[in-house]
Amino acid sequence: MIDIHCHILPDLDDGAADLDEALHMVRMAVESGVTDIIATPHFQGDTDAWQMVRQMEEPFTQLNAAILQTKLPLRLHRGAEILCTPETAELATGRRLPTLGKTDYVLVEFYFDESFHSMDELLRQIANSGYRPVVAHPERYEAIQRDPELAQHWAQQGYVIQLNKGSVLGAFGSRVERTANALLSMGIVHLFASDAHSCRSRTPHMSSLYRWVDTHCNEEYAAILLEENPHRLLQNRSMAGMER
Repeated sequence: MIDIHCHILPDLDDGAADLDEALHMVRMAVESGVTDIIATPHFQGDTDAWQMVRQMEEPFTQLNAAILQTKLPLRLHRGAEILCTPETAELATGRRLPTLGKTDYVLVEFYFDESFHSMDELLRQIANSGYRPVVAHPERYEAIQRDPELAQHWAQQGYVIQLNKGSVLGAFGSRVERTANALLSMGIVHLFASDAHSCRSRTPHMSSLYRWVDTHCNEEYAAILLEENPHRLLQNRSMAGMER
């Protein structure tokens, strides 16, 4: 599996505290069948973009070198989780947003209480700038919790819908879990990710997610969510269709 959303870079945001924890997270991921991780530290969409990108480079290089030195079978890719603000549209227009790997995909998140209209407008502006938005954990946004069918509009616009592992496993409460299940039942989810932050809670170990998907989704859909679409993303290809 390719984990496209993981806060694994050491001592950078609220993810791995140091290199030892980051390597522990790598081992957990590998043990559960993960072959690639896109490192997605938090990126504030209203500050100097290039300064933040430069800050990500040292911990990425440090962790990647440690992975190679310890011969862990995992490929690490550059990325970011972009917190969208009104200024994010300007960064997008100037092509200053960090992408997921060497692709046109950008992982975007919003404040949980953001209005649907504001989120939708920012996504439209990002897409119009030539990026392909990946909406991180929409099940955690209050607007989508109130009306999960709103997310159907995003899928119809070609935006990628990414659920968190912890959401379907109950880690964020019953309301988030119900919303995640509603999005899955509509067949509009494109892929899962760990959104891991540590080796103690919200980990990158994916075995529990595999078991859940195997139990709750048909075989074809499970393969698309866990294998096909994560690979398509990293290859900068369009997502497989979700009409089921």
